[in-house]
Amino acid sequence: MFIDEVRIRVKAGDGGNGCLAFRREKYVPRGGPSGGDGGRGGDVILVASEHQNTLLHLRFNPEHTAERGRHGEGSNRTGREGASIDVPLPVGTIVYDADSGEVLHDFTKSGERFLVARGGRGGRGNQHFATPTHQAPTEHEPGRPGEERHLRLELKLLADVGLVGFPNAGKSTLISRISAARPKIADYPFTTLEPNLGVVSADDSTFVVADIPGLIEGAHLGHGLGIQFLRHIERTRLLVHLVDVSEASGRDPADDFRIVLEELASFSQALAAKPMFVAASKIDAAQDPERVASLRAAAVAKGLPFYEISSVTGQGVEGLKYAMAQFLAKPAEEEVKQEN
Repeated sequence: MFIDEVRIRVKAGDGGNGCLAFRREKYVPRGGPSGGDGGRGGDVILVASEHQNTLLHLRFNPEHTAERGRHGEGSNRTGREGASIDVPLPVGTIVYDADSGEVLHDFTKSGERFLVARGGRGGRGNQHFATPTHQAPTEHEPGRPGEERHLRLELKLLADVGLVGFPNAGKSTLISRISAARPKIADYPFTTLEPNLGVVSADDSTFVVADIPGLIEGAHLGHGLGIQFLRHIERTRLLVHLVDVSEASGRDPADDFRIVLEELASFSQALAAKPMFVAASKIDAAQDPERVASLRAAAVAKGLPFYEISSVTGQGVEGLKYAMAQFLAKPAEEEVKQEN
Protein backbone atom coordinates (compact mmCIF):
# COMPACT_ATOMS: atom_id res chain seq x y z
CA MET A 1 0.00 0.00 0.00
CA PHE A 2 1.34 3.43 -0.99
CA ILE A 3 0.34 6.29 1.32
CA ASP A 4 1.45 9.76 0.22
CA GLU A 5 -0.64 12.09 2.42
CA VAL A 6 -1.66 11.84 6.08
CA ARG A 7 -2.76 14.09 8.92
CA ILE A 8 -1.27 13.71 12.39
CA ARG A 9 -1.42 15.48 15.75
CA VAL A 10 1.75 16.21 17.70
CA LYS A 11 1.82 17.32 21.33
CA ALA A 12 4.97 18.33 23.17
CA GLY A 13 5.23 17.53 26.86
CA ASP A 14 3.88 19.97 29.45
CA GLY A 15 6.31 21.45 31.93
CA GLY A 16 6.20 20.16 35.50
CA ASN A 17 4.72 22.32 38.26
CA GLY A 18 6.92 24.17 40.71
CA CYS A 19 6.80 22.85 44.26
CA LEU A 20 5.56 24.56 47.45
CA ALA A 21 7.70 23.30 50.34
CA PHE A 22 9.60 24.48 53.44
CA ARG A 23 12.66 22.98 55.08
CA ARG A 24 11.88 21.33 58.40
CA GLU A 25 15.17 19.58 59.21
CA LYS A 26 15.96 19.27 62.91
CA TYR A 27 19.26 21.16 62.82
CA VAL A 28 18.40 23.76 60.16
CA PRO A 29 16.92 26.78 61.95
CA ARG A 30 14.76 29.10 59.91
CA GLY A 31 14.95 26.67 56.97
CA GLY A 32 12.82 28.75 54.66
CA PRO A 33 11.23 27.81 51.36
CA SER A 34 12.66 24.80 49.50
CA GLY A 35 10.26 24.11 46.65
CA GLY A 36 12.10 22.92 43.53
CA ASP A 37 11.33 23.80 39.90
CA GLY A 38 9.33 21.62 37.56
CA GLY A 39 11.12 19.82 34.74
CA ARG A 40 10.84 20.91 31.12
CA GLY A 41 8.52 18.96 28.82
CA GLY A 42 9.88 16.85 25.98
CA ASP A 43 9.95 18.04 22.35
CA VAL A 44 8.49 16.41 19.24
CA ILE A 45 11.09 16.19 16.46
CA LEU A 46 10.46 15.09 12.88
CA VAL A 47 13.36 13.17 11.35
CA ALA A 48 13.95 12.27 7.68
CA SER A 49 14.83 8.59 7.51
CA GLU A 50 16.01 6.54 4.53
CA HIS A 51 14.38 3.50 6.16
CA GLN A 52 10.89 4.90 5.45
CA ASN A 53 9.52 5.17 1.91
CA THR A 54 5.81 5.82 2.59
CA LEU A 55 3.68 7.48 5.25
CA LEU A 56 1.80 4.26 5.96
CA HIS A 57 3.25 3.93 9.47
CA LEU A 58 1.55 7.23 10.39
CA ARG A 59 -1.85 6.44 8.88
CA PHE A 60 -2.72 4.14 11.78
CA ASN A 61 -0.69 6.03 14.40
CA PRO A 62 -1.77 9.67 14.09
CA GLU A 63 -1.11 10.78 17.70
CA HIS A 64 2.44 11.59 18.86
CA THR A 65 2.91 12.93 22.38
CA ALA A 66 6.19 13.65 24.16
CA GLU A 67 6.63 13.00 27.89
CA ARG A 68 5.70 15.71 30.35
CA GLY A 69 8.23 17.12 32.83
CA ARG A 70 8.15 15.87 36.42
CA HIS A 71 6.94 18.22 39.15
CA GLY A 72 9.47 19.89 41.42
CA GLU A 73 10.02 18.45 44.90
CA GLY A 74 11.10 19.65 48.33
CA SER A 75 14.73 20.25 49.32
CA ASN A 76 15.10 22.35 46.16
CA ARG A 77 14.95 19.29 43.91
CA THR A 78 14.16 20.07 40.27
CA GLY A 79 11.84 17.68 38.46
CA ARG A 80 13.22 15.47 35.70
CA GLU A 81 12.86 16.70 32.12
CA GLY A 82 10.39 14.85 29.89
CA ALA A 83 11.80 12.64 27.15
CA SER A 84 11.61 14.00 23.61
CA ILE A 85 10.35 11.78 20.77
CA ASP A 86 11.48 11.40 17.16
CA VAL A 87 8.89 10.83 14.43
CA PRO A 88 10.56 9.24 11.35
CA LEU A 89 9.43 10.42 7.91
CA PRO A 90 10.55 9.44 4.40
CA VAL A 91 12.87 11.82 2.56
CA GLY A 92 10.74 14.03 0.32
CA THR A 93 8.03 14.77 2.91
CA ILE A 94 6.63 18.29 3.10
CA VAL A 95 5.19 19.32 6.47
CA TYR A 96 2.20 21.68 6.48
CA ASP A 97 0.35 23.26 9.38
CA ALA A 98 -3.09 21.72 8.86
CA ASP A 99 -4.88 24.75 10.31
CA SER A 100 -3.11 27.58 8.45
CA GLY A 101 -1.77 25.71 5.41
CA GLU A 102 1.71 27.13 6.05
CA VAL A 103 4.69 25.06 4.90
CA LEU A 104 6.73 24.33 8.03
CA HIS A 105 9.51 22.22 6.55
CA ASP A 106 10.58 20.32 3.45
CA PHE A 107 12.74 17.23 4.05
CA THR A 108 15.21 16.76 1.20
CA LYS A 109 18.10 14.93 2.90
CA SER A 110 18.32 11.83 5.05
CA GLY A 111 19.03 12.60 8.70
CA GLU A 112 17.43 16.07 8.60
CA ARG A 113 15.74 17.02 11.88
CA PHE A 114 13.00 19.57 12.52
CA LEU A 115 11.65 20.54 15.92
CA VAL A 116 7.93 20.83 15.24
CA ALA A 117 6.57 21.15 18.80
CA ARG A 118 8.57 22.57 21.73
CA GLY A 119 8.11 21.28 25.26
CA GLY A 120 6.67 23.55 27.94
CA ARG A 121 8.92 25.25 30.51
CA GLY A 122 8.79 23.96 34.05
CA GLY A 123 7.20 26.17 36.70
CA ARG A 124 9.27 27.82 39.43
CA GLY A 125 9.13 26.55 42.99
CA ASN A 126 8.46 28.83 45.95
CA GLN A 127 12.21 29.14 46.67
CA HIS A 128 12.38 31.77 43.90
CA PHE A 129 9.83 34.07 45.56
CA ALA A 130 11.63 34.58 48.88
CA THR A 131 12.73 38.15 49.68
CA PRO A 132 14.06 39.76 52.87
CA THR A 133 10.56 40.99 53.63
CA HIS A 134 8.71 37.93 52.34
CA GLN A 135 10.52 34.99 53.85
CA ALA A 136 7.77 32.37 53.76
CA PRO A 137 6.37 32.62 50.22
CA THR A 138 3.57 30.31 49.20
CA GLU A 139 3.66 31.36 45.56
CA HIS A 140 4.74 28.77 43.00
CA GLU A 141 4.16 28.43 39.26
CA PRO A 142 2.41 25.74 37.23
CA GLY A 143 4.29 24.32 34.28
CA ARG A 144 3.71 25.81 30.84
CA PRO A 145 1.81 23.62 28.37
CA GLY A 146 3.77 22.08 25.51
CA GLU A 147 3.03 23.12 21.94
CA GLU A 148 0.33 21.21 20.10
CA ARG A 149 -0.04 21.12 16.34
CA HIS A 150 -2.13 19.43 13.71
CA LEU A 151 0.02 18.61 10.70
CA ARG A 152 -0.61 17.54 7.13
CA LEU A 153 2.24 15.50 5.70
CA GLU A 154 2.62 15.19 1.94
CA LEU A 155 5.18 12.90 0.33
CA LYS A 156 6.80 13.88 -2.96
CA LEU A 157 9.20 11.25 -4.20
CA LEU A 158 12.68 12.49 -5.01
CA ALA A 159 13.37 11.42 -8.59
CA ASP A 160 15.47 12.94 -11.36
CA VAL A 161 13.28 11.77 -14.25
CA GLY A 162 9.50 11.28 -14.32
CA LEU A 163 7.79 9.03 -16.87
CA VAL A 164 4.34 10.26 -17.94
CA GLY A 165 1.81 9.15 -20.51
CA PHE A 166 -1.46 7.32 -21.08
CA PRO A 167 -2.15 3.99 -19.37
CA ASN A 168 -0.36 1.12 -21.17
CA ALA A 169 2.08 3.50 -22.87
CA GLY A 170 4.96 1.27 -21.74
CA LYS A 171 6.24 3.25 -18.75
CA SER A 172 6.52 0.27 -16.39
CA THR A 173 8.17 -1.86 -19.07
CA LEU A 174 10.72 0.87 -19.74
CA ILE A 175 11.60 1.32 -16.07
CA SER A 176 12.02 -2.45 -15.73
CA ARG A 177 14.31 -2.43 -18.80
CA ILE A 178 16.66 0.34 -17.66
CA SER A 179 16.72 -0.36 -13.90
CA ALA A 180 16.41 -3.17 -11.39
CA ALA A 181 12.85 -2.12 -10.52
CA ARG A 182 10.26 -4.83 -11.19
CA PRO A 183 6.85 -3.14 -11.29
CA LYS A 184 3.70 -5.08 -12.13
CA ILE A 185 3.26 -5.19 -15.91
CA ALA A 186 0.10 -6.25 -17.71
CA ASP A 187 -1.82 -5.38 -20.88
CA TYR A 188 -4.78 -3.69 -19.18
CA PRO A 189 -5.19 -0.01 -18.21
CA PHE A 190 -4.12 1.19 -14.76
CA THR A 191 -1.79 -1.74 -14.09
CA THR A 192 0.36 0.77 -12.20
CA LEU A 193 -1.57 1.80 -9.09
CA GLU A 194 1.26 3.62 -7.32
CA PRO A 195 4.52 5.29 -8.35
CA ASN A 196 7.52 3.03 -8.93
CA LEU A 197 11.12 4.14 -8.50
CA GLY A 198 14.11 2.71 -10.33
CA VAL A 199 17.82 3.56 -10.11
CA VAL A 200 19.41 3.74 -13.56
CA SER A 201 23.15 3.40 -14.22
CA ALA A 202 24.74 4.99 -17.27
CA ASP A 203 28.54 4.59 -17.28
CA ASP A 204 29.75 6.40 -14.14
CA SER A 205 26.49 8.21 -13.39
CA THR A 206 23.30 7.06 -11.73
CA PHE A 207 19.89 8.69 -11.55
CA VAL A 208 16.41 7.88 -10.25
CA VAL A 209 13.41 7.43 -12.54
CA ALA A 210 9.79 7.53 -11.30
CA ASP A 211 7.01 5.73 -13.18
CA ILE A 212 3.70 7.53 -12.55
CA PRO A 213 0.25 5.89 -13.02
CA GLY A 214 -1.20 6.70 -16.43
CA LEU A 215 -3.08 9.89 -17.22
CA ILE A 216 -6.32 10.07 -19.16
CA GLU A 217 -8.37 12.96 -20.48
CA GLY A 218 -10.09 14.74 -17.60
CA ALA A 219 -7.54 13.50 -15.06
CA HIS A 220 -7.34 16.96 -13.47
CA LEU A 221 -11.09 16.64 -12.77
CA GLY A 222 -10.51 13.43 -10.83
CA HIS A 223 -10.86 10.89 -13.65
CA GLY A 224 -8.45 7.97 -13.52
CA LEU A 225 -5.55 7.63 -11.10
CA GLY A 226 -2.57 9.58 -12.36
CA ILE A 227 -3.43 13.13 -11.31
CA GLN A 228 -3.22 12.33 -7.58
CA PHE A 229 0.37 11.18 -8.09
CA LEU A 230 1.59 14.06 -10.26
CA ARG A 231 2.97 15.78 -7.15
CA HIS A 232 5.69 13.12 -7.20
CA ILE A 233 7.20 14.46 -10.41
CA GLU A 234 7.07 18.13 -9.42
CA ARG A 235 10.61 17.75 -8.06
CA THR A 236 12.02 16.04 -11.15
CA ARG A 237 14.43 17.80 -13.49
CA LEU A 238 13.21 16.04 -16.61
CA LEU A 239 9.96 14.50 -17.89
CA VAL A 240 9.92 11.68 -20.44
CA HIS A 241 6.58 11.53 -22.21
CA LEU A 242 5.88 8.04 -23.57
CA VAL A 243 3.29 7.80 -26.35
CA ASP A 244 2.04 4.46 -27.65
CA VAL A 245 2.33 4.51 -31.47
CA SER A 246 1.10 0.94 -32.03
CA GLU A 247 -2.24 0.35 -33.72
CA ALA A 248 -3.35 -1.76 -30.74
CA SER A 249 -3.97 1.36 -28.65
CA GLY A 250 -6.81 2.44 -30.94
CA ARG A 251 -5.92 6.10 -30.33
CA ASP A 252 -4.14 8.80 -32.30
CA PRO A 253 -0.59 9.32 -30.90
CA ALA A 254 -0.54 13.06 -31.63
CA ASP A 255 -3.88 13.43 -29.86
CA ASP A 256 -2.59 11.45 -26.84
CA PHE A 257 0.43 13.75 -26.73
CA ARG A 258 -1.78 16.85 -26.72
CA ILE A 259 -4.13 15.50 -24.04
CA VAL A 260 -1.34 14.64 -21.60
CA LEU A 261 0.26 18.06 -22.09
CA GLU A 262 -3.08 19.69 -21.29
CA GLU A 263 -3.50 17.55 -18.16
CA LEU A 264 0.00 18.51 -16.96
CA ALA A 265 -0.78 22.19 -17.50
CA SER A 266 -4.13 21.85 -15.70
CA PHE A 267 -2.35 20.39 -12.68
CA SER A 268 0.55 22.87 -12.62
CA GLN A 269 1.97 25.34 -15.11
CA ALA A 270 5.40 24.80 -13.56
CA LEU A 271 5.09 21.08 -14.25
CA ALA A 272 4.06 21.66 -17.85
CA ALA A 273 7.07 23.95 -18.33
CA LYS A 274 9.62 21.34 -17.24
CA PRO A 275 12.15 20.04 -19.79
CA MET A 276 10.66 17.07 -21.66
CA PHE A 277 11.72 14.27 -23.99
CA VAL A 278 9.08 12.65 -26.21
CA ALA A 279 9.42 8.90 -26.83
CA ALA A 280 7.40 6.97 -29.40
CA SER A 281 6.81 3.77 -27.47
CA LYS A 282 6.16 0.25 -28.85
CA ILE A 283 7.82 1.18 -32.13
CA ASP A 284 8.24 -2.54 -32.87
CA ALA A 285 4.45 -2.88 -33.17
CA ALA A 286 3.89 0.29 -35.23
CA GLN A 287 2.72 -0.76 -38.72
CA ASP A 288 1.66 2.68 -39.94
CA PRO A 289 4.60 5.11 -40.30
CA GLU A 290 2.15 8.00 -40.43
CA ARG A 291 1.36 7.52 -36.73
CA VAL A 292 5.02 7.96 -35.84
CA ALA A 293 5.45 10.86 -38.25
CA SER A 294 2.48 12.78 -36.79
CA LEU A 295 3.86 12.39 -33.27
CA ARG A 296 7.34 13.47 -34.38
CA ALA A 297 5.85 16.55 -36.03
CA ALA A 298 3.95 17.45 -32.85
CA ALA A 299 7.13 17.09 -30.74
CA VAL A 300 9.25 19.11 -33.19
CA ALA A 301 6.60 21.85 -33.22
CA LYS A 302 7.05 22.14 -29.44
CA GLY A 303 10.85 22.06 -29.76
CA LEU A 304 11.12 18.78 -27.84
CA PRO A 305 13.69 16.01 -28.47
CA PHE A 306 12.11 12.94 -30.07
CA TYR A 307 13.07 9.27 -29.66
CA GLU A 308 11.72 6.00 -31.03
CA ILE A 309 11.91 3.09 -28.58
CA SER A 310 10.71 -0.42 -27.94
CA SER A 311 11.10 -1.56 -24.35
CA VAL A 312 10.34 -5.15 -25.43
CA THR A 313 13.08 -5.47 -28.09
CA GLY A 314 15.38 -2.83 -26.61
CA GLN A 315 15.37 -0.70 -29.77
CA GLY A 316 16.38 2.89 -28.96
CA VAL A 317 16.30 2.32 -25.18
CA GLU A 318 20.05 2.74 -24.64
CA GLY A 319 20.04 5.96 -26.68
CA LEU A 320 17.19 7.37 -24.58
CA LYS A 321 18.89 6.30 -21.34
CA TYR A 322 22.18 8.00 -22.22
CA ALA A 323 20.34 11.11 -23.43
CA MET A 324 18.67 11.33 -20.00
CA ALA A 325 22.04 10.89 -18.26
CA GLN A 326 23.64 13.54 -20.48
CA PHE A 327 20.85 15.99 -19.73
CA LEU A 328 21.07 15.39 -15.96
CA ALA A 329 24.85 15.87 -16.04
CA LYS A 330 24.30 19.54 -16.89
CA PRO A 331 24.09 22.01 -13.98
CA ALA A 332 20.54 23.05 -13.09
CA GLU A 333 21.43 26.71 -13.81
CA GLU A 334 22.23 25.80 -17.40
CA GLU A 335 18.79 24.20 -17.82
CA VAL A 336 17.13 27.42 -16.67
CA LYS A 337 19.15 29.47 -19.18
CA GLN A 338 18.19 27.13 -22.02
CA GLU A 339 14.49 27.30 -21.09
CA ASN A 340 14.62 31.10 -21.11
